[in-house]
Amino acid sequence: MEEYKHFAHNIKRNHRIKRNRRILLFIVILLFIVGFNTMIVKKPTVDKHEVQSSIANKEEMTAVQKVISKKKDELHKGTKNVEALLKNDYEVEDIAFVEKYLKQQISGDMPDGANGEKIAYLSFDDGPSETVTPIILDVLKEAKVPATFFVLGREVDKSDVTKSLIKRMIEEGHAIANHSYSHNYDYLYPNKKVDLEHFMDDIEKTNNSLKTVLGEDFITRAVRYPGGHMTWAKNDPTGVASLDKALEAKGYHHVDWNVLPKDAEGAPKNAEELMREFTNTVAGREKAVILMHDTYGKEETAKALPEMIKYLKEHDYKFRIMK
Repeated sequence: MEEYKHFAHNIKRNHRIKRNRRILLFIVILLFIVGFNTMIVKKPTVDKHEVQSSIANKEEMTAVQKVISKKKDELHKGTKNVEALLKNDYEVEDIAFVEKYLKQQISGDMPDGANGEKIAYLSFDDGPSETVTPIILDVLKEAKVPATFFVLGREVDKSDVTKSLIKRMIEEGHAIANHSYSHNYDYLYPNKKVDLEHFMDDIEKTNNSLKTVLGEDFITRAVRYPGGHMTWAKNDPTGVASLDKALEAKGYHHVDWNVLPKDAEGAPKNAEELMREFTNTVAGREKAVILMHDTYGKEETAKALPEMIKYLKEHDYKFRIMK
């Protein structure tokens, strides 16, 4: 009987040992599985974040590279350079709008574009010059305002310096317009009559000069008559009417001005006198097309320009170029 009890006790003990071993093994396996799964789950989470970040950075860099590439393509075509596109994206006024506005204003009619918005169109004739034009450009750059330059082809062709100034105008966001090649009244208006053939030849000659500097893709639609359209329309209305049609057929638009500091009229004036003439003629103008000159001998114009710009800003004018 005692032998049987001892045998039964050993069986129970062995059973407990085996059960405990199974439980221990189960716990070890469970801990191993949990730890292994934690490693598997955690690592992909980190990797996924890094991959997503890497992809985002690559996509961002690709987008930036595309913008830069586009700007370089536009520069290659002779439109604007990267600096101008990124920094000096000035507002552009359709030259056809300015032409119509001035015509209606000169006729005494209320211009269609009169809307209460004060706009200043700075314009410079007869350049580029090696002496005055660089100063004008420096002033405009400092003031962060644009201008339209009505250039002469003969001045463009004069030297490498004047050619570089034409490029600088475009690079800094300004507009270039056509003011004839020669500015020679005897050639363009012999006996105070418009010579249509000579005038159109002069316009095309200047265009060719500009294309040589800025590329074959460069075009300008803006023209200003040497001496002014209003002057020659009085002297030779029939001839001017014919010239207007010829220009229109080629896609050109002519503009005069309605604000005049008189830096090319009468006796030479100093900066203070120019400023006085300017304020007298700009007063009350909603759309101010301002005529100045950047040719040789116009240093006083360059001196007066900062004060003119200051005046316009203080009187809530916005600045635009004409194209």
